[in-house]
Amino acid sequence: MSASLLSEPGETVWLRVDVGLPMAARREAARLARRIGIDEERVGSVEIAATEAATNLQRHATDGALVLRVALDGEHASLDVLATDTGPGIADLAGALRDGASSAGTLGVGLGAIARLADVFDIHTLPGRGTAVLARFHADQDRPHAGGVEFGGLTRPIGGEEMCGDTWAVRYAEGPAAECDEDPERALPRPVLAMMCDGLGHGPQAARAGEAAQEAFRASRATRPQQVLEDLHRAMRGTRGAAVAVVRADFARGKLEFAGVGNTTTCVVADGRRASLLSSPGIVGAHLPRARTVFAEAGPGAVLVMHSDGLNDRWAADGFPGLFARRPPVIAAQILRDAGARRDDIGVLVLKQAPSR
Repeated sequence: MSASLLSEPGETVWLRVDVGLPMAARREAARLARRIGIDEERVGSVEIAATEAATNLQRHATDGALVLRVALDGEHASLDVLATDTGPGIADLAGALRDGASSAGTLGVGLGAIARLADVFDIHTLPGRGTAVLARFHADQDRPHAGGVEFGGLTRPIGGEEMCGDTWAVRYAEGPAAECDEDPERALPRPVLAMMCDGLGHGPQAARAGEAAQEAFRASRATRPQQVLEDLHRAMRGTRGAAVAVVRADFARGKLEFAGVGNTTTCVVADGRRASLLSSPGIVGAHLPRARTVFAEAGPGAVLVMHSDGLNDRWAADGFPGLFARRPPVIAAQILRDAGARRDDIGVLVLKQAPSR
């Protein structure tokens, strides 16, 4: 991974709810944990968390999936155990989070103990609609955080395919850290560039376009969204092409700069409302217009959401009470659950300012 690249999709395993889910979850979680270097004692904790989350889905959810995702943050790796379902939701969340409150017939640890075992735990539930639960395990428990920005994304291929044409990436915008106005000795978090790419169609050729976009984004030294699009356009000639959106996010200053080509959705969510940043028509890799650059504010608490057209863009920010205060993977999972379609590849990326430490 390059010095400036913060993250792009790592290996992701989607496991649907069925009779074999707990065993499959335990096996796959242990495999991924060992692959990223989590020590054997912690692998046991990962197995417990994955098994309990899977059994909760199997016993209580109307429908759902367990997502095991390698999360990359600079040079550091983590494993996300992410359970998402379509209901019925948790009416007594405080009770469910008490250590020892567990599903009958499970290991007897419950959500409260999963929270204790994990390095990062988060949950959001909507009665009647569903729940998303995140348990994150770091390979390096002394890892630094990526400088004031939280992000997380999910991708899922169309049903029947293993390769996904939707992808995303986040990297530093290459500028030096800015000084804090109140304290010139303290550097503010560096701006980041975030990309959402939707390779045209689906299957191997769409995935090839997405991979070309990732490689070009990783190699680009451009600092502005329009320049990044131009670099990607040159690199993606000979592929099917893609719809691509790029945002420069400076959460410390509350500033966003956006340019996009093709049919993706990028919006800023704040105070229960969403403001869309509009792309220009075209295809990156085939026909690149001079995309308009859009500037927007990102005040305290603002959340940036980017997704492909595999998600319906008519979801309402005020339809998810409390969601946008949660961690990005939980936000992504809840939006995907309500707005995602199985007839297309899906990609969603969420960024927000990290809480003060």
